[in-house]
Amino acid sequence: MNAIFRRTELLLGEEALGRLAEKRVIIFGVGGVGSWCAESLIRSGIRRLTIVDSDRVCITNINRQLMATCKTVGQVKVEALKERLLSINPQAEVTALQQIFSEETAESFGIGNYDYVIDAIDSLKDKALLILMATEARVRFFSSMGAALKLDPTRIRVAEFWKVQGDPLARALRNRFKREGRFPRHKFQCVYSDELLKNQGHNATCGTSQCMCPKAKIGPGDPSLLNHEWCSSKAQINGTLAHITAIFGFMLAGLVIQDACY
Repeated sequence: MNAIFRRTELLLGEEALGRLAEKRVIIFGVGGVGSWCAESLIRSGIRRLTIVDSDRVCITNINRQLMATCKTVGQVKVEALKERLLSINPQAEVTALQQIFSEETAESFGIGNYDYVIDAIDSLKDKALLILMATEARVRFFSSMGAALKLDPTRIRVAEFWKVQGDPLARALRNRFKREGRFPRHKFQCVYSDELLKNQGHNATCGTSQCMCPKAKIGPGDPSLLNHEWCSSKAQINGTLAHITAIFGFMLAGLVIQDACY
């Protein structure tokens, strides 16, 4: 199995590769950003990875999420991704948690037990809570800002949270912290883009009479799942592209690898 990482070791050295193997990483949200981050980490030598997401694969995930294919529609996202990651490195310790990070569940994840915490959450409320908790713990923390409504990969960059410019999600988070009087305990790096396009297509959503939900009595792999979606019921839906979300995910993984090795 060491042959998998021969090129990694050639670049980083045996000692650095050993450090990567010992690090414990948890990713919250394995959608368009988090799924690519997870794969990059496993391919780079991280062997102890926990992935957290409560959703199932939806037909509309296929355009940007690593594990989303016509064959995996309806499957639990973290389980589909775990299978993929173990096919890359069967010796990796991948823990898949079909849960949502929220005020009710936050303490159950034991964030302080990890070396790295990666935030790829969409929900503003839950994202803000994760930022507060992760910066209070003695862990290295990296966060993804909004990856939707982007097209130009050259505008993706990394900055400290309070210096992120042109990103509505970062602005909303900062306003929330100021309004509540609670702030991150220390600085942290974010992946973001200052590009902000408008949706050119219609924001069509399926009606409740035909929309599927994760509790529907149709099993994964059922052809009828390809005609329905349950993720269009979200309050706001914006267009996204795979090359953008993947770069966001790869940059998050790169921050972890660089920090762990140097």
